[in-house]
Amino acid sequence: MVYNPTNPMIVQGDFSVLLEAYHPDFEIVRGGLSAFADLEKSPEHIHTYRITPLSLWNAAATGQTAAQVLEFLLTYVKFPLPNNVCRDIEGYMSRYGLVKLMAYPPMIAEHEADELTVPGEFLYLYSQDIPTIMTIAGHKETKVIFTAKLDEHTLVIPAGKRGIIKQLLVKIGYPIEDLAGYVDGEKLAIALRPTDLTGREFSLRDYQRQAVDLFYDGGRETGGSGVLVLPCGAGKTIIGIGAMERVGMNTLILTTSTSAVHQWMREIVEKTDLPAEIVGEYSGDRKDICPVTVTTYQMVTYRPVKNGPFPHFEIFNARAWGLVIYDEVHTLPAPVFQVTAELQAKRRLGLTATLVREDGKEADVFTLIGPKKLDVPWTEMESAGWIATAVCTEVRVPMDFSLRMECAQVPERIAYRMEAENTFKLKAIEYILHKHAGEGILIIGQYIKQLEAIADYFGFPLITGKMPTVKRDELYQAFRNRKIAVLIVSKVANFAIDLPDAAVGVQVSGAFGSRQEEAQRLGRILRPKDDGRSAYFYSVVSKDSREQEFAHHRQLFLTEQGYQYQILDFDETLAREGMGNFAK
Repeated sequence: MVYNPTNPMIVQGDFSVLLEAYHPDFEIVRGGLSAFADLEKSPEHIHTYRITPLSLWNAAATGQTAAQVLEFLLTYVKFPLPNNVCRDIEGYMSRYGLVKLMAYPPMIAEHEADELTVPGEFLYLYSQDIPTIMTIAGHKETKVIFTAKLDEHTLVIPAGKRGIIKQLLVKIGYPIEDLAGYVDGEKLAIALRPTDLTGREFSLRDYQRQAVDLFYDGGRETGGSGVLVLPCGAGKTIIGIGAMERVGMNTLILTTSTSAVHQWMREIVEKTDLPAEIVGEYSGDRKDICPVTVTTYQMVTYRPVKNGPFPHFEIFNARAWGLVIYDEVHTLPAPVFQVTAELQAKRRLGLTATLVREDGKEADVFTLIGPKKLDVPWTEMESAGWIATAVCTEVRVPMDFSLRMECAQVPERIAYRMEAENTFKLKAIEYILHKHAGEGILIIGQYIKQLEAIADYFGFPLITGKMPTVKRDELYQAFRNRKIAVLIVSKVANFAIDLPDAAVGVQVSGAFGSRQEEAQRLGRILRPKDDGRSAYFYSVVSKDSREQEFAHHRQLFLTEQGYQYQILDFDETLAREGMGNFAK
């Protein structure tokens, strides 16, 4: 077996991969590994990845083969690949597409179908491999779903069990290739404007058009469901609008906040020929159900009584939707998985900057929304000029003796919050404000008490979830128009807010070790700048603390994308450089 001791990578029998961070081929190998392995740890010298069945199935869904994965590994390994790794990579990747879900069994022509093949009543689970079908038919969790065995290759299931069988088969290691097709929704003629309503020329960028093409796949059964992974600032909303045009049917859009609802509605009306009156808002303020309806995850998962029904789930059946778009699909709440399992006959598009989920439900996104169809590396978009070049810095501030003593005597969760609210961070914020005076700056945090203290100290406006949507949108617009230079925001601004003039992000606290939150917050400042300026992202943490440890985990996803965090140890000398410039 070919290998080279001077190569940068070691693959171990437990499917972990160790990569030397300072090897000349590091960037090449990092980019290749991220296509089929997940980054777990990234200390200074050795990065640790893990190859999983799901990471391999997503790679297979984008067209990679086991032979290509193994060839890549063999090119860059120091030592021979363990035999079990080679065997299992081939085994796992061969399972994607081994089992197919179809509207008609392949052994029976459509015009010859009997009562078991009435469209809409039954679906057919098919595999050329007879032992696979036998295994599935006899498994304790799946055997109760099948209504009949059509032949030795084919099992019959009720059409309403489409989502459930996909979830169960991924669980036992057989990812289904869903070729059962879709029920067409009500037709909706929609065309993109060559010039938007602001007078600017408008068309899809090449990669945006490619994303739409990969999703739709010419209208074939192999298209129509899947997830597109692109960095914040790459125009995922535009890609969603492009998919709406291509599908040409009534569309339901789910997103993360009412402000994001308004943003989607504004973009649709500005960039398509759809009149505003057929683009509806379904929120706490309005309940309009139109040919294009935009709502929030919070709205559809609301229930007045704990463990009671979800009254707004009815929106999923309120019209003949032909397309359902899940914006920021990595935040999809668990209750929506329930209804998504029932929507398998609809075309489904997931949009996200990262498929990382802290609840471990990536497999549910894979099965119920669809496999990953496109994953564009952030640094690739950066080098092409589609997103701003980003400089990431972790600013470590000291804790005084009394705070350290308090943190040592309380439960870990309370200590984390105390570390996050370290008042010395005010001096670090002041230093950053001084360094980037005149640029659009977002100060982002987790804890309202901390953000209120920052707002009071500097006199800048603060947006939280309690602020009425109208006032919130006014402040966002004032920031876009450069009437406000600095905006303090809680986690309500983590997702789906377009603030193109934001050039500096200052993260003062976060949700423990959330990788997805780190990616989303950096994404708030990645819109390309008219003058080509870089974007600057600062994460301010208490030194030698639990918060610093969590910060390291938060940075994993961005490290995988090729970003490196500079470390700045903040001391009194730097503090004096920023003093007196912004405090009241």
